[in-house]
Amino acid sequence: MTTGNQIKYFQHNEIDKAKWDACISSASNGLIYSYSYYLDAMAKHWDALVLNDYEAVMPLTWNKKYGFYYLYQPAFTASLGVFGKNLTKDVIDNFVSMIPSKFKLVEISLNSGNIVDEPKSFSQLRSNYILHLNRSYEQLYKAYRDNHKRNITKAFQLGCSVSKKGSVDEIIQLNKEQLRHIDGTKPEDYPNFKKLYELLKSRKQAEAYAIIDPKNKILASAVFFFSHNRAYYIMVGNHPDGKTIGASHALIDAFIKDHADQNLILDFEGSDIRNLAFFYCGFGATEEIYPALKLNKLPWYIRLLKK
Repeated sequence: MTTGNQIKYFQHNEIDKAKWDACISSASNGLIYSYSYYLDAMAKHWDALVLNDYEAVMPLTWNKKYGFYYLYQPAFTASLGVFGKNLTKDVIDNFVSMIPSKFKLVEISLNSGNIVDEPKSFSQLRSNYILHLNRSYEQLYKAYRDNHKRNITKAFQLGCSVSKKGSVDEIIQLNKEQLRHIDGTKPEDYPNFKKLYELLKSRKQAEAYAIIDPKNKILASAVFFFSHNRAYYIMVGNHPDGKTIGASHALIDAFIKDHADQNLILDFEGSDIRNLAFFYCGFGATEEIYPALKLNKLPWYIRLLKK
């Protein structure tokens, strides 16, 4: 980089969180996951790379295993990476090159604003889906796939209704049951998430939605977080009984109806999974590409253990 542009590595206790959060708030690619309070809640440990006086920043979410430090993607944190204004390929590549050598394994997701002429540092590109809600509900509904419209109608014809009074504990429990066979989410992630939800709820930046049957059983539920003119479909808790009657379709439709005609993007947080991508696209969502960074400098015998 040119003289006067310096990227420095800060350990957690050296980070000025007021300046950090100001950078995230003003960043052209700011996301809720990158605020200090979010990282404090969901990351086991995090340090940072900082350009000059917090002109751009990159959180380094880390842990240690077998005596080796590594960077990982925390639960319920879809994208991190470099945040700031006027990011260029050189700036992003320089941030990546400044990741301290003590981190022998890097497996993190960056953000869509980090794709500048497809930097060579990234090993793969991943898919997210987003829906701009700055149109009337009628216009948004017209873009739904016909099968989605049928599922929404079916759910309400069977007596389902929308509830916004449900407990986050119920959503968490349903999410646990859904993800129990999927690696990555740890037991401690859920109480951490609940604290984060309560903080954001107190700031009017969190909402919980549920679709309930006539006996008040939750068939589909979700937590949404709000920041940077985005609504993040952050945690989903669905009951198997809701799958065949369109409960999830009805939930997303209810959220869209409530937030139509707003300067808001509904961020579905994925997915590379074909069925989920099909589901999101059925509401008129479009693909948003973001990069994943993978670097492995572990000794060969540790690589064998990892496999």
